[in-house]
Amino acid sequence: MDEKFYKQSPFELSGGQKRRVAIAGVLAMRPEMMILDEPTAGLDPQGRDEILGQIERLNREHGLTILVVSHSMEDMARYVDRIMVMNDGVKMFDDTPKEVFRHYKELEAIGLAAPQITYVVQGLRECGIPIDDAITTVEEAREAILALYNKRREKQ
Repeated sequence: MDEKFYKQSPFELSGGQKRRVAIAGVLAMRPEMMILDEPTAGLDPQGRDEILGQIERLNREHGLTILVVSHSMEDMARYVDRIMVMNDGVKMFDDTPKEVFRHYKELEAIGLAAPQITYVVQGLRECGIPIDDAITTVEEAREAILALYNKRREKQ
């Protein structure tokens, strides 16, 4: 956070700023692991992306193990390496986002939705378009669709 916030009362900070301060306070204790429960709840899209980006950097650049509890499968598909899905205290899935979201119908049955792009990809597949069913982000879908388009253009 910018130095201009250093002398402000915590009550003057936004929700995202308060979360950053809380995370910084925990990091000052040099933990080996952090558990974050819905760290982006109530944040706007920009604030959500900033918090998740910082969490991802902490993991990738500093090797900090971070467990994130979230119902936002869009965010999990984009930012995490592994997803564990629990249902009534029983582990249903424990794998990469790509593998977990292949089970989107089972996720729906327990009240979780896969990322929206999963449904777009499945719809394309149902229309006979040979697109990879392991796509979990918009960026991956964009690349796959462009590759199919370019391949089709080369054949013409």
